[in-house]
Amino acid sequence: MPLIQETDFGTPIRLAESTVTLTIDGQTVAVPKGTSVMAAAMTLGTKVPKLCATDSLEPFGSCRLCIVQIEGRRGFPASCTTPVEAGMVVHTQNEAIAKRRRGVMELYISDHPLDCLTCSANGDCELQDMAGAVGLREVRYGYDGANHLDAPKDESNPYFTFEASKCIACSRCIRACEEVQGTFALTMERRGFESKVSPGGTDFMGSECVSCGACVQACPTATLNEKSVVALGTPEHSVVTTCAYCGVGCSFKAEMKGDKLVRMVPYKDGKANEGHSCVKGRFAFGYATHKDRITKPMIRARITDPWREVSWEEAVRYAASELRRIQRQFGPDAIGGITSSRCTNEETFLVQKMIRGAFGNNNVDTCARVCHSPTGYGLKTTLGTSAGTQDFASVADAEVIFVIGANPTDGHPVFASRMKRRLREGARLIVADPRRIDLVRTPHVKADYHLQLLPGTNVALINAIAHVVVTEGLVAEDYVRERCDLAEFESWARFIAQERNSPEAVEPITGVPARMLREAARLYATGGAAAIYYGLGVTEHSQGSTTVMAMANLAMATGNIGKPGAGVNPLRGQNNVQGACDMGSFPHEFSGYRHVSDDATREMFEAIWGVPLSPEPGLRIPNMLDEAVGGRFKGLFVQGEDIAQSDPDTKHVTAGLMAMECVIVQDLFLNETAKYAHVFLPGSSFLEKDGTFTNAERRINRVRRVMAPMGGLADWEGVMALSNALGFPMDYRHPGEIMDEIARLTPSFAGVSYAKLEEVGSLQWPCNEDAPLGTPMMHVDRFVRGKGRFMITEFVPTDERTGVNFPLILTTGRILSQYNVGAQTRRTENSRWHEEDVLEIHPFDAELRGIEDGELVSLESRSGDISLRARISERMQPGVVYTTFHHASTGANVITTDYSDWATNCPEYKVTAVQVRRTNRPSAWQERFAEGEARLKRIEVRADVPAAE
Repeated sequence: MPLIQETDFGTPIRLAESTVTLTIDGQTVAVPKGTSVMAAAMTLGTKVPKLCATDSLEPFGSCRLCIVQIEGRRGFPASCTTPVEAGMVVHTQNEAIAKRRRGVMELYISDHPLDCLTCSANGDCELQDMAGAVGLREVRYGYDGANHLDAPKDESNPYFTFEASKCIACSRCIRACEEVQGTFALTMERRGFESKVSPGGTDFMGSECVSCGACVQACPTATLNEKSVVALGTPEHSVVTTCAYCGVGCSFKAEMKGDKLVRMVPYKDGKANEGHSCVKGRFAFGYATHKDRITKPMIRARITDPWREVSWEEAVRYAASELRRIQRQFGPDAIGGITSSRCTNEETFLVQKMIRGAFGNNNVDTCARVCHSPTGYGLKTTLGTSAGTQDFASVADAEVIFVIGANPTDGHPVFASRMKRRLREGARLIVADPRRIDLVRTPHVKADYHLQLLPGTNVALINAIAHVVVTEGLVAEDYVRERCDLAEFESWARFIAQERNSPEAVEPITGVPARMLREAARLYATGGAAAIYYGLGVTEHSQGSTTVMAMANLAMATGNIGKPGAGVNPLRGQNNVQGACDMGSFPHEFSGYRHVSDDATREMFEAIWGVPLSPEPGLRIPNMLDEAVGGRFKGLFVQGEDIAQSDPDTKHVTAGLMAMECVIVQDLFLNETAKYAHVFLPGSSFLEKDGTFTNAERRINRVRRVMAPMGGLADWEGVMALSNALGFPMDYRHPGEIMDEIARLTPSFAGVSYAKLEEVGSLQWPCNEDAPLGTPMMHVDRFVRGKGRFMITEFVPTDERTGVNFPLILTTGRILSQYNVGAQTRRTENSRWHEEDVLEIHPFDAELRGIEDGELVSLESRSGDISLRARISERMQPGVVYTTFHHASTGANVITTDYSDWATNCPEYKVTAVQVRRTNRPSAWQERFAEGEARLKRIEVRADVPAAE
């Protein structure tokens, strides 16, 4: 496919009910009221020359290149800042206009390096294009006067350069940082001829820049340019695909030169991101071709043996024979598998199909369960469907935004930019988080209320907010009467009105002042359309499912479901968490969240798959590990997941893996789980496959193959080969055929096909006969389950308690530059921003322990201990410490416990009782880890090692 060139209308396309008719260069055109003359001309195909204008930014009117003539109006107005008027007659080209445009271009070129042939933006430079468009042939002023050609070059950022000598002071980068990203890291210093763009008086790396790439995208010259373009040259063809990082699901143009990926450019028509990006999706794609990639299948009889490279055929044959041997020896339920939230819907569907059809059991689980399974349980119970209620665009209509247990600026930065834009426009903000996240106070954004609760008290907090709503008469009575089960509402209202749920009663539990809680509750209930956005700080608790139900109760009671700007919206952590759940990755559910015990559902699957299926729910990951330690579970297939690093209680996880006789890992790298594997099948990155991801707003986006799989097969092809070797035939020629099967078997996907996705771009399920183009907003006229169901949400304190030996509470989270367990981002320049996990600790707790900033400290829980550096920070409250889990060498999950959500087994990562002490050495676990890493480097992967007998 040639390089995709998206239309730039110069200014944003306005949405308005009324239209305005005018004449441009003799052609009549009708456009929405508020449209600029420049954008109106572009709808006719007339490109008015421009430099400071682009349709992702508000008009600025500084370059004076886009002048036009309007009959009856004096002078030459800028077409970007001039709105259309009825009957207006516009001329975009005549000799007077042309003369003035050439004069403007002469001024620009007189102070610009004339190195076009060697410039990294040659052929991709708007200044170059506009010089041609206006017919510039000479520069009468010469090039000897004062200029900026000796301005220094800033190469501090690992991904892009800032070449100030080529800057034309159009301010597009500054405006992109403000309007699109909302970071305000760039400014225009000084005045007149001395004006210059500056990242706050320092270099880019030392500034507040978050490397989202918006400034690079906006720059019309080579002033800001990707280092990959500088090194490889201008790309020549592109493919639109979907980012494989977080649950926002941004669309990108993967721009190529030959078979080399040059850059990822955010796609303007991507409904999830609308042309914006973050540092991960925009720049951190280098892991896909990293030298650590394992591209040959490998096997070994024991985990202490060196790996032996083999063909795909031998690896698959060996894996299948071992799985069958285990089943003959230990029984049919002695094996199972794990699907991935990073793989496509089609791959995930095939893995669970293989486990149910070829393994003959329901022992399938997913990493999605260890992060967001309470979302599925809580929302399905109350509303009738296991997903969020709104699309991302809905936040533009929110009047009150309630963020709880989520850190959007770090975990979901592109959506956070949308949210910050709405907050700058006047929406009110409530943040409930134990830590002072950036949203509490950033440039031009400040939370009205920061409810700094203690970890583990979410249910008490939400109940107290609901208590205010009920006892102060703030319930949306008409809504509840029409939409909800009245008997259940009345029962819930009696429960929630009890004094024990009042803000005053829960203040000692949550640590949040009762007065603040009451004021926040009134704002949520009376401030207009109110949206709840939540993340792992809600779900990864022993009462995660209860909290999700409590939030649904609150939203229903105030009438905040089924209308724009409202809803209950989970921010999914990984790129396909929603899809992994949708595709039947849980041991008790087929795709579409239908229980395996349901005869009609099972018979439908049996008819298409051609095998009998078990009606008994299978084992979850913790059950598999428990059974393995007990000697009854012996074989595991793991696709794209690293349970040895990501799951809680690392020692128990590794003990379970070591007890197994055949662990098969399909992944990109030899991750921590692969250290315990007997078969390694090369995985494929998102750039090497076709398929779909489903993001946090239920949006199904196409993933398109950009390059050939480095390991020879895409993941779906590897699964198909293993299933065939096990005697359960699969014969798909393309993932589109897998989606066709998903659509036949899954009601919410019934109308989804690759043909339709090509036609409309993306679809939000449910997509079926009733909603052929998908469903951006759920529960509009009625809840999916019929009447909304209010659930009693008793607060039950976690069993994990602080005490004399472990007086602090540890909670965990993510940081912007890194992603999940770091397997991808640690193999990119993103590690320049986050080289190691650190422990954030409040100054009071640090002083009490004699800890100084940057010192090595021991972090110990009842499960184990690790060492990491302390960062003294007032983001924390006294008694609470915080760390991330991006680096395997840290071993953050060595200290997390095996407590979990009562309904779904989702681990309680967010509450661990700990003690912090000064130390001068790594922990014993970390020393063993380092020894293992060194040993791994000494093991030579050899193709000539004889196979085990």
